[in-house]
Amino acid sequence: MNRRPTLLAALTLTAAAALTLSACGSDDSSQSKDNDKIAGADAGSEASASPSPSKSDAAGRPEITFPRDAKNVFEGGETGDATKDAVLADSALSVNSVDEAIFEGSTGTKALGFYHTGKALESSISFVQRYIDGGDTWVGTTRYFDRKVTLSGKNKAYVTYCSDESKSYIKNRKTGKVDKSPATKDSYVLYHTSLTKNAAGVWQTANIVSKGGAEECQP
Repeated sequence: MNRRPTLLAALTLTAAAALTLSACGSDDSSQSKDNDKIAGADAGSEASASPSPSKSDAAGRPEITFPRDAKNVFEGGETGDATKDAVLADSALSVNSVDEAIFEGSTGTKALGFYHTGKALESSISFVQRYIDGGDTWVGTTRYFDRKVTLSGKNKAYVTYCSDESKSYIKNRKTGKVDKSPATKDSYVLYHTSLTKNAAGVWQTANIVSKGGAEECQP
């Protein structure tokens, strides 16, 4: 089973986006499942863990911090193309920002609105609020892999990636109890996202579609 509370609104991408995502080798994910989730971490060439303060300087970027018992690892991040690398880095930071909001128990964190816009911001706020209402947070490690980026003009991009939640777990804030239920097929999630570059040069996540239990992400 997924380690996180499960709700990620299935946001409809444009037909062009769907074609671009298909070109990346990902399947059609026009509907999300209750077992979908979003999370976050810093970007790196092979694998990096908790968010780095060094990411907070450019474009007035807010610092993102994680508790010591939670970590996100992103595999890949250097494509040889500077623009694609920037997209992947900001995509990872958008994921970070959602998790930071969960850890802080607040939908008003600076980073959440910094790295999301439009429908993705709305769904991210709703997702974080579910954690808050349930009195939950999470611990452990979530791994993000098979990240692929496709550019569409100068200011739009599409990113697909998989997440492995088999080592991340729900934790009750009040009792501290951790739910370490066994991993299942739905512990692996496929994401399709679209990003737009704003005036400050930040690639903001604008749309997200996820699919729990995707075959492409199974070990």
